[in-house]
Amino acid sequence: MASPPGPLALLITLLLLPTGSNSQLDVCGQAPLNTKIVGGADAPEGAWPWQASLHHTSFGGHFCGGSLINSQWVLTAAHCFTSITATGLTVYLGRQTQEGNNTNEVLQTVSQIICHPDYNSDTFDNDICLLRLASNVTFTNFIRPVCLAEATSSFHRDTTSWVTGWGTIGTGVSLPSPQTLQEVDVPVTGNRNCFCKYSVRDITITDNMICAGLDEGGKDSCQGDSGGPMVNKQGERWVQSGVVSFGIGCADGSFPGVYARVSQYQSWINTQITTNQPGFVTFTSSGTDGDLTATCSGLPPVTTTTTATTTTTAATATTAPPKCGRAPLNTRIVNGDNATEGAWPWQASLHAFGGHFCGGSLINSQWVLTAAHCFER
Repeated sequence: MASPPGPLALLITLLLLPTGSNSQLDVCGQAPLNTKIVGGADAPEGAWPWQASLHHTSFGGHFCGGSLINSQWVLTAAHCFTSITATGLTVYLGRQTQEGNNTNEVLQTVSQIICHPDYNSDTFDNDICLLRLASNVTFTNFIRPVCLAEATSSFHRDTTSWVTGWGTIGTGVSLPSPQTLQEVDVPVTGNRNCFCKYSVRDITITDNMICAGLDEGGKDSCQGDSGGPMVNKQGERWVQSGVVSFGIGCADGSFPGVYARVSQYQSWINTQITTNQPGFVTFTSSGTDGDLTATCSGLPPVTTTTTATTTTTAATATTAPPKCGRAPLNTRIVNGDNATEGAWPWQASLHAFGGHFCGGSLINSQWVLTAAHCFER
């Protein structure tokens, strides 16, 4: 597999409903089918319907990931495009494997590449880029846009995140055939903690970045995942918080994965996409941020947000109830185990669409309790 373009002094690391007059808040972040990155697993087909696979004739196949953010735009990383143009660039949406047939995928060409004007190829600051598709895509359960984190979003340390892609599953270890889309859950580490870890290599973590990974290592994005999304679930919506940018090695607990912080680029994205703008959602972490206790030499002081600003943000966020970010085909239970037969005798399995689609619980001899969102389709 070809390595992504750009310097590799650091190991660069790397997924639809009809549109109408409403903003992308009406459709983004919904994955109807969502119930190896390093330490990851095969993703169920349709679980991450915004995932994009970028291909270029220069590399002979997949080289970076991206995320669909409306019917005509894909969000990805600027470092993927330091040496290539739109000529020969194609985007696959609805793709599950890099080999064999993908019955739910569509192929799109790219008419325009817009990378952030302040992208720094030495520091990877502002590592974000937009691709304009040559034509609009039709949304299906397998192809849908993700919601984007609004400017005032907060992601505290240990916030659960998911990263997806077709990159290597270890340093120099290719994803085995048929190269199925991989998913892995990683916690946000917090920028102060991340700053301290990378400072030993004289690498600066800026406010335009967000980091995620386990302190003990073992789970991470890796080469070939660049440009792909890091997402977080809020209610029934999936919100993209990061774009896979860089790291040192893969899954090294000393150096968490670094991502472009999407919430920093709301104004820039909306300046570039003037019609049918992406759906931005305020992601709010509760409680106290454990990252505030991190300390090391050279660490900037803690910054706080005023109550007035928070109040204004809350009022703004409620003016347009978001309908984006849903993954109807994604209903996973994280880190579970096989249940002993009969251990949960009230468990019900609801079937339609050719098989199981939701669970429920028997509450008397004639009634089952379940979730309303299972019946929105």
